[in-house]
Amino acid sequence: MRAASSEKAFPWYDGRWLRKYAAVKEWLTAHRPEMLPPFLEAVSVLRTRPDFQLQHLAPVFDEAILTRIVERSRTFSMAQLELHETVNFGRFVVHDDPWFTELQHSLTSLVSDLVGEPVEPAYNFMSLYSQLGVCQVHMDAPEAKWTLDVCIEQSAPWPIHFSQIVPWPETGTLPVSDWERAIKESPDLQFESVALEPNQAVLFSGSSQWHYRDPQASPTRASFCNLLFFHYIPKDSRPLTEWKQWPELFGVPELREVLAPGS
Repeated sequence: MRAASSEKAFPWYDGRWLRKYAAVKEWLTAHRPEMLPPFLEAVSVLRTRPDFQLQHLAPVFDEAILTRIVERSRTFSMAQLELHETVNFGRFVVHDDPWFTELQHSLTSLVSDLVGEPVEPAYNFMSLYSQLGVCQVHMDAPEAKWTLDVCIEQSAPWPIHFSQIVPWPETGTLPVSDWERAIKESPDLQFESVALEPNQAVLFSGSSQWHYRDPQASPTRASFCNLLFFHYIPKDSRPLTEWKQWPELFGVPELREVLAPGS
């Protein structure tokens, strides 16, 4: 029941949430128009205000905590490392390590102050990039509305590129072919590059800023970059970030079919 053009409009790897949003918006418009305004109003908390600017933090942690993070990042066993991003990203990842989760909670008030709204932790992960590291241009799902990207250690600075805040892309707004190049080269997006040093971080809106990392310049077998990502959402907004909850949340059981896999 999804519009045929929606898949083309959200082709990046984390575009599923927007595809579901577009499908529900389309279905409500056609079948339950009285529910469209409350749906859009509720979801609006996940949008980012247009005047938000990147926030830079340095240092992020005291030396004792940074040393402990570095030691922890070096001692994950193979059984703890997630392998599903080794091909497309050139990295191992570890999600929601208990101690990193404690650190994330300790930074919640700071992040709330910096972004101008109360937030709560969504999830976190350690990203262990190899010499094959790359991150294709994309936007995150709203469960990463706010992202604190902390550099832990690296073989050399590795820039990440951010667009200005933009509205969520809607159906038909991206070119069908070569869309990544079109985004990167768009003068309207005003990309800014940031090269972090260890114990520095950038706070950005992952769901409303295009961002990417090109392959590392002149990598060797020893090239690496270890980053710790803390993702935050507006306080009490978790059900909105989880589209499977929308049929019950909005009292529209018919949305189960709209949101079903393959729909």
